[in-house]
Amino acid sequence: MDKPLFEVIDKPINVQEVIDKVVRREAGAVTTFIGTVREFTKGKRTLYLEYQAYEAMAVKMLEKIGTEIGEKWPEAKTAITHRTGRLDISDIAVVIAVSTPHRKDAYDANEYAIERIKQIVPIWKKEHWEDGDMWIGDQLEQTPYPTGKPEMEDSK
Repeated sequence: MDKPLFEVIDKPINVQEVIDKVVRREAGAVTTFIGTVREFTKGKRTLYLEYQAYEAMAVKMLEKIGTEIGEKWPEAKTAITHRTGRLDISDIAVVIAVSTPHRKDAYDANEYAIERIKQIVPIWKKEHWEDGDMWIGDQLEQTPYPTGKPEMEDSK
């Protein structure tokens, strides 16, 4: 059975599996973005990150990004896998693979995908530093989540 093109998983990402989802005979280019955990952010030494997601909605938003890419680059095929849980320095947090007949479209669509992930996908992280930790909030780091997840309004 084919694996889904868009996934949120809690184990290490197999980069080749993500690439294999988009490889096809009519594609002359496959671009891959691999987002990893870096050691220093804004001068602070990171020990590890902890990612959480609203998984069902995150997958829907990844699918939406795939649809948007298909509208902008009709010959593109996209696969995205994002990891949750504890990630150590250099661990892979996200893999985006895009195939197209020509390389420029593959590059452009791949860059579009990572920017949209940061804008619309409900995944957030907690940074653990040498001197403490903090929930960073949304991936654009513009909305803090002090309790570790977005505050949901009561619908009463």
